[in-house]
Amino acid sequence: MGSGLNKVNGYINIDKFQEAAPELLMDLELTPWAIESDCATEVLFHHSLEHMGADYKVFFSIIQELYRICKDEAIIRINAPHPRHDQFINDPTHVRIITPELMSLFSKRLNRQWSESGAPNSQLGLYLNVDFEFIDWQITVDDKYAELTTQMSVGEILNYARERNNVISEYRIVVKAIKH
Repeated sequence: MGSGLNKVNGYINIDKFQEAAPELLMDLELTPWAIESDCATEVLFHHSLEHMGADYKVFFSIIQELYRICKDEAIIRINAPHPRHDQFINDPTHVRIITPELMSLFSKRLNRQWSESGAPNSQLGLYLNVDFEFIDWQITVDDKYAELTTQMSVGEILNYARERNNVISEYRIVVKAIKH
């Protein structure tokens, strides 16, 4: 999704720019998508989702369309720059911060837990009728801070990154569509 010039073998590469020569020429911000329902077993957003959905209504439509095209238990891989890294900050086409916390808002299981406990989290999975369950997420530490990976836990690195820019360069998030 949003392949740009970085096409990936084994995927149907989709982009809105003809110059990228995608297999499917389509603007993912315009919904509904011209893609069959329940057809995708795996979807990859490699440094592209942060370029989409500056308007939250457009972003929600993208999430709903993503859910619609996914088969039950389809895997969605999202690689996105960390919002406190220069790679994110300095690109004027980055319009949406993508974090594991954001993606957790689309889990109906978590939405129900939050509702029962009175947590203030937005229950977007229930509101939008989508359900994405977390499988995994990882961080990529910037080369300048590579030594931290041997000195600190992931939690400590995350705390360190809350105080400084350019510590974490990227999130790698994996979720799956739940449709049963």
